[in-house]
Amino acid sequence: MMLVLAMLSASASAQRATVDDVDPFIGTGGEGHTYPGAVAPFGMVQLSPDTDTQCALRECYAHAAGYRHDDPTIQGFSHTHFSGAGHSDLGDLLVMPVSGDSVPMDPGTVDKPGYRSPFRHETEEARPGYYAVTLDGPGVRAEMTAATRAGVHRYGFPTGKAAHLVIDLRSSLYNYPGKILWSGLRLRPDGTLTGFRETRGWAPGRKFFFAMRFSAPLTGHALINREADVTYKGFQGPGRGSDAVAERLGRALMARLDFGTLDKPLEVKVAISGVDEAGAIANLDSEPGGFDAIHDRTRAAWTQALGAVALEGAAPMRRMVATALYHSLLAPSVWSDGDGRYRGPDDQVHKAEGFTFRSTFSLWDTFRAEHPLLTLIQPEQVNSEIVRSLIASREASPDGILPVWQFHGRETWTMIGYHAVPVIADAYLKGIRGFDANAALDAMVASARYAPYGGLGEYMKRGYVPIDREPEAASKTVEYAYDDWAIARMAAAMGRGDIAADFAKRAGNWRNSFDAKTGFLRARKADGTWRVPFDPTAINYGSDYTEGNAWQYSWFVPQDQAGLFRTMGGDKAVVAKLDRMFDYDNSKLDYSHAEDIAGLIGQYIHGNEPSHHVAYLYSYAGQPWRTQERLKQIVDSQYRPTPDGLSGNDDLGQMSAWLAFTALGFYPVTPGTNQYVIGRPFLNRAVLNLPNGKRFTITAEGLSEAHRYVGSVRLNGMKLTRGFIRHEEIMAGGTLAFEMAARPDRAWAVASKDRPYSMSR
Repeated sequence: MMLVLAMLSASASAQRATVDDVDPFIGTGGEGHTYPGAVAPFGMVQLSPDTDTQCALRECYAHAAGYRHDDPTIQGFSHTHFSGAGHSDLGDLLVMPVSGDSVPMDPGTVDKPGYRSPFRHETEEARPGYYAVTLDGPGVRAEMTAATRAGVHRYGFPTGKAAHLVIDLRSSLYNYPGKILWSGLRLRPDGTLTGFRETRGWAPGRKFFFAMRFSAPLTGHALINREADVTYKGFQGPGRGSDAVAERLGRALMARLDFGTLDKPLEVKVAISGVDEAGAIANLDSEPGGFDAIHDRTRAAWTQALGAVALEGAAPMRRMVATALYHSLLAPSVWSDGDGRYRGPDDQVHKAEGFTFRSTFSLWDTFRAEHPLLTLIQPEQVNSEIVRSLIASREASPDGILPVWQFHGRETWTMIGYHAVPVIADAYLKGIRGFDANAALDAMVASARYAPYGGLGEYMKRGYVPIDREPEAASKTVEYAYDDWAIARMAAAMGRGDIAADFAKRAGNWRNSFDAKTGFLRARKADGTWRVPFDPTAINYGSDYTEGNAWQYSWFVPQDQAGLFRTMGGDKAVVAKLDRMFDYDNSKLDYSHAEDIAGLIGQYIHGNEPSHHVAYLYSYAGQPWRTQERLKQIVDSQYRPTPDGLSGNDDLGQMSAWLAFTALGFYPVTPGTNQYVIGRPFLNRAVLNLPNGKRFTITAEGLSEAHRYVGSVRLNGMKLTRGFIRHEEIMAGGTLAFEMAARPDRAWAVASKDRPYSMSR
């Protein structure tokens, strides 16, 4: 009987589509900062509930995605959100249903709700492309779905009660006085409501336009200006100036829309644009059908996108990995209108000819695993469009460089490095084409030689960033060096030996900030001396390191691990230092002041990206079984199939991509090498349905809690003695077969030739 049940369970697992295992609530609590709402793959619209937009600064960090699972009320449903960002913005165009004779025009608070409503989690549903909840205050069943450029609300109002909508343009995520620079609403003769606003937020001067249609006619309305006494002197809007804008469009900030009593649910279809209201209307027309039609198309799109990976294994692991894949397919999101127009970094309107312009690039996070994952699970068109979008952004950039942290076409200058470079190089070296490689290389070189940015002038002059001239200097030095190596790799592949030689030399600059005496990466001053005092555990924003300390950043030399290991004293010394890192006693340390420091295992910080490759470094030191042990420790402690199931910000898919790769059994420690370091699988079986039509199957025979080590590995039936697999081997299709064991194989992948790539080896 037990055997039969096991066989039936395995059969059900094999037949279950990946889309059915996705749980969008994972990451909506704790530190994950994800949202549960409706979105299409890479969708321009992210239609999701906002539980609190009136937060204080510290609280806004926790509400960066608008929704937080432990909040008791919903303020409304807005149309733009980040998935897992460490910064709060967006939340454009808040819509909230209200029933009855009285229509509050203020959101209120938890104690005095206004149009805000209590809700219960047992009434919530979320799956790819769909979200629903019952709003207890108005007694409305609210449903959401989304196409690429439009979202659709469906509201079931109580029988016999008047139906209303509140439209609030004052609301955004991370509010403060004066954030909304200008806004307006216009009710057109055909009943279409259009509007716009410009915000002074994370990306200053960001413009947003929308068009909205309803399945029932309006019985009444009011356009309400709640800031009539506010003038923004000297501000130049879309007309002659702020006064002209106020006269022409009425500076409406809110609307009350009345529908009388309805005998069927009200559907509200909303399209957005970064260009103008005409673009929003055209986007609305380009997404035909009502709620059910759009939901069905988006469900099919998610089924196809997530079908790139078929999963078999324990239900909790399938749920976590399927959701990780889902989160990895949310960004970079579409930003061009259906006709190709988009607003770029120069605040001008451009047109994407022959491709879809994409934005929302959290590159400091996503170059590590998110973008490499997309090269495996998304068609070449998507990856080439990502590169073309990066190049187009550089061409429209007032500074002439590639994006750093961009959303809605606008640059925020957040984080460090020029990490569009490894994204482009990794795609090119993996054979992805469809973009101008020469223009791409020119953009990469220009970004790496832009002296005003982040101490680059000093870096080019001295070979390191001096801490007395530039904050976070130690981190910037090593991240620039890795990016330089990526430029050298791509230039060499293109036959540009002059550029390759220059940047290969710069790739060794990490040595100029590594102190062999202490064994740590350190900040150096312009006179060549080390900054003192030095504490490798200290984490202070704007200091020597970026969202981390010496323990995490001393390992960031992915292009030259062999050189780093020799500087540290060799393989044994490296393994001992890695153990000290993971086993460090933090009981006397206080990191409560550092928002992004979460998911600690000793001084390993899985909740933030600089640590993400570190567990795999045991393999570089000839002890891959230690990598296997640490991966088990990380997965067990940092991921759960629950709302608080992400130990840190998902950061536009990076935390999720780490799990997706690790569960498969390998990880791209150094994007640009075309190698994936073998760890250990966490699924019994997975199939990559590759963009080229081939299949790559990963199996794990005997996988269990007792059998957690890799006993042997076979690639297409041949025993594999090396600790890595090549990208071209995956793309060729075939089978990677793990045989799991109760004890480690201390002879496997130990020889130097069997270890992953390193520049100095």
